[in-house]
Amino acid sequence: MAASEGGLSSYPYAAERSYQGFRDAVLSDHHQNEVAQRHHRRFRLSESHSIHSDREFDVTSASMLAVPPPGGPGSPLSESLSGEVTAQGCLDRWLAARGGHLVAIRRHIHAHPELSHQEFQTAALVAQELAAVGLEPRLLAGGNGVICEVGSGDRVIALRADLDALPLPDTKNVPYRSTVPGVTHACGHDVHTTMLLGAGQVLAQLAANDMLTGRVRLLFQPAEEHAPLGAPQMIAAGALTDAEMIFALHCAPHIPTGYVGIRPGPITAASDLVEVRLLGRGGHTARPHLTADLVHALGRVVVDAPALLARRVDPRAGVSMVFGAVRAGEAPNTIPIEGVARATVRVLSRETWRQVPDLVTQLIRDVVAGTGVEVEINYIRGVPPVINDPTATAVATAAVGVALGPDRVVEAEISMGGEDFAFYAEQVPASMLRLGTGIAGAEPLDIHQSNFDVDERSIDCGVRVLVQTALTALATPGR
Repeated sequence: MAASEGGLSSYPYAAERSYQGFRDAVLSDHHQNEVAQRHHRRFRLSESHSIHSDREFDVTSASMLAVPPPGGPGSPLSESLSGEVTAQGCLDRWLAARGGHLVAIRRHIHAHPELSHQEFQTAALVAQELAAVGLEPRLLAGGNGVICEVGSGDRVIALRADLDALPLPDTKNVPYRSTVPGVTHACGHDVHTTMLLGAGQVLAQLAANDMLTGRVRLLFQPAEEHAPLGAPQMIAAGALTDAEMIFALHCAPHIPTGYVGIRPGPITAASDLVEVRLLGRGGHTARPHLTADLVHALGRVVVDAPALLARRVDPRAGVSMVFGAVRAGEAPNTIPIEGVARATVRVLSRETWRQVPDLVTQLIRDVVAGTGVEVEINYIRGVPPVINDPTATAVATAAVGVALGPDRVVEAEISMGGEDFAFYAEQVPASMLRLGTGIAGAEPLDIHQSNFDVDERSIDCGVRVLVQTALTALATPGR
């Protein structure tokens, strides 16, 4: 059934709805830009958090992005020549009316970051914003994550964002600088959350106008940055039940705003930890023959084990073992009795990742053998590699082409960093996309840096990509 000409602007926000089930929620009579007043008593969007700024890359209308008009012939978001209201028209009108509100939400989240496992107020904010458009979000049992279903039908497509911040100081001189000492959103999770929130609200409008041919499950996940990780918790809570595919956007500051990086196959690495503890008979450095030279043995572990590992696996598996912490002794004339070395082990191949723990453990034992020291090895599993499914990635590629233009699709680089999106990708076809957030003319930034920031015009792009990806996936023949 075609929607009325009013589109999204005619859809009533359920501002009067009771949110008592949401953690620390505060009611408001208006769905305006004073976002904080409705989410927590101590949060406030003051004039210093206005969506206007002197920085040229801050808040700009989507029309200022040099991207082709969204939509294409035959696509779910294409404009109708007959004048019928379309999904594209609804999306355009919604972003024109609510885009500034999304930026305000992003800045609010950025100013009030929460560490892994503590995302209570962020989750409450998300739940309230979703409820305000008539959706029924469900908080995780711990209150720090949200699952929300949009639409109806047998087919389910999942979209995921992460909520947590990093234990880093915010060194930016911006009005929305973090108000929490030593904590900031240096990985873009505030942007991920905001984009998925906007996409969910648009999809709610499409569903209300019979323009959504299935269900889209919105996953706002806690604890992507710190173990125990949040993805397994979300899966246990039903995040992937009946889901055919799952997609996620991740900020990519090295890609210009308006572009999206896509890659089938490995896109992030598995990331494990290994701790090597050596014990031996110490003594005077003048008489090493009367000791077990523990520092020498530790040096062999740090140098030889990674070199041998590189010769024992297929180079195409992308295995990397790098020691980042080594500790042994204090006095320069004393051989210590104990030493510790810690390393990360990163792997791009899922099959090799399964074999690496036994191989690394044996190599370290072989290196230490003959030195006279005892060795204890603690190999700690982290996350698997993210392997983008070819079919899901093809869906995403088509969706980005429609949402932003085919020339806005670029090849994503492989990252040796870890991402717990991999746990979803092990269960259902999945694809993680790199959303360009680069700030033109600014000093190049990287994620996990205390001065990290984004071109906020990327929020508009991300909402378009998420909405179109969901529609394209639902329009693709099911499994």
